[in-house]
Amino acid sequence: MEKINTPVALTIAGSDCCGGAGIQADLKTFLDHRIHGLSAVSCIVAETPLEVRHIEQVDDATFDAQLNILSESYPIGAAKTGLLPSASSISSVAKTIEQYAIPLVVDPVMIASTGANLVGEDTLHCLTNTLLPIATVVTPNLPEAEAILERRIASKDEFDDAARDIARGYNISCLLKGGHLPGDNECLDVLWHDDQAHHFRHPYLPLPAGVHGTGCTLSAAITSGLANNQCITDAVTDAISYVQKLIRSAHTWEHDHHNIQCLGW
Repeated sequence: MEKINTPVALTIAGSDCCGGAGIQADLKTFLDHRIHGLSAVSCIVAETPLEVRHIEQVDDATFDAQLNILSESYPIGAAKTGLLPSASSISSVAKTIEQYAIPLVVDPVMIASTGANLVGEDTLHCLTNTLLPIATVVTPNLPEAEAILERRIASKDEFDDAARDIARGYNISCLLKGGHLPGDNECLDVLWHDDQAHHFRHPYLPLPAGVHGTGCTLSAAITSGLANNQCITDAVTDAISYVQKLIRSAHTWEHDHHNIQCLGW
């Protein structure tokens, strides 16, 4: 029998009990890309697309044990981070990434789709000073990019400058997820890579009410591409197309007088 070396990727993120974001979304995305997915759970989140009810951080010893046994045991081709709820969890990730020289995609999760704040100022400071300088790619949305840069991003005319300033500031590549601005039927994402801007324009697809996890899924798809030895621009291009496909095929369930939605894996 021919030996097949399946690529391996690691997600380091929170567990989303409704399966639309976090670890669960990442593992589904890895599987879709024929990647063997590993997971290190940073926190357990009681949520649906409509509400974040409770977040419980995994204790430091358990979190470290997950990172240690996985990095010692598997040939990890790429890793990604999602919600890291504390400075201690960020420091642990940085130590592992540096020790094993793993390409890293950072999804700087700070605010849930419901608007709930998920991290504090000390955690944000640790992320920007400890994790971003050793990352390969960072994938902020507009509010996250504003938090990293400590300034407003008011229009698409400022996207290139914002992506450039983050990329140059940390010597990494930056995919700024422009999302949908009011009154505009087109979305613009900007990848700043190798000191130039790459623009990704696509029609605005209105998300079904309550869908979340698009950022997790996008960063997991980029991680899959890196684990498959794609270059950054190809990995980002394919990942954006992948998420657009999942939005178009989103699932909807009616329950107890309301609708619950999920991306269409």
